[in-house]
Amino acid sequence: MRFGSGLALLSSAALLASGCSAFSEDGGSASGGSGTSVVAAFYPLAWLTERVAEGTGTEVELLTTPGAEPHDLELDVQRTALVSQADLVVYQAGFQPAVDDTVAQNAQGSSLDVAALAGLLPMDESAEEHEEHGEHGDEDGHDHGDLDPHFWQDPVRVATVADAVAGELAAIDEEHAEEYAANAAALREDLEALDASYAAGLADCERDTIVVSHDAFGYLEKYGLHIASIVGLSPDAEPTAAVLGRLQDLIEEEGITTVFSEPLEPALGESLAGDLGLTNGVLDPVEGLSDADSGEDYLSIMEANLAALQTANGCR
Repeated sequence: MRFGSGLALLSSAALLASGCSAFSEDGGSASGGSGTSVVAAFYPLAWLTERVAEGTGTEVELLTTPGAEPHDLELDVQRTALVSQADLVVYQAGFQPAVDDTVAQNAQGSSLDVAALAGLLPMDESAEEHEEHGEHGDEDGHDHGDLDPHFWQDPVRVATVADAVAGELAAIDEEHAEEYAANAAALREDLEALDASYAAGLADCERDTIVVSHDAFGYLEKYGLHIASIVGLSPDAEPTAAVLGRLQDLIEEEGITTVFSEPLEPALGESLAGDLGLTNGVLDPVEGLSDADSGEDYLSIMEANLAALQTANGCR
């Protein structure tokens, strides 16, 4: 799985199998490096941090195992040790409660909560409707409050967070401050180009509404899309009959041809598409990579998502 040369993936099972521990006896990182160490809570944060740190010797550890839902992350002793000994922890408060607690209790270095930096948007009305039916929040352990955490669906917000990460790293590792700044600037160029591709690619379409598994795509509304989700912000919730009935009516009214599934949680989308005789597409929320994503990264997955949206909505 390609995250870039500097990003080390921590798998507790793999570490145990190989007889390794998260850190060496002298307190160094798992790979024995002596440079700046960063822990990123989930994939988009790890990817942007690795891009910002490229060529500096900084090591980036990803807390969420590839193929696992980041919402469900629980931290074992080894991951807690990573948080405790990192020079910087990059996380998003409210998205992974276990990480929030561990940072508060164990982080010894700097920590960067990106929630405020990303300019999180309020949940849309569909998410609020799902919450009223008890489909997320305290009952299923994923209480995101009133804000949508999935900011990384907007590349410009990712660039803003990357700039902040560069600033934090420069303060910790002044020797490489210029490299962090240059890397963040180059990353911003890539992300702004992606943003422009979405704006142009979705500007002229037969339809502007998409049906998705869970409400992870609200930030795409900046491109003129309307998002209808089977469940709310939690991908492991169960849909109500009332919501399914309203979705069926919407699909018929709008002439929607595709229901989107997600790589890590495909069942909801597949089921509704099959029941209604529609195409089952794939739209990746980019919360984490699956085994099928080998060789992919944030940019390539977002580009694939754009192509899928254009096909589903008849864009020209």
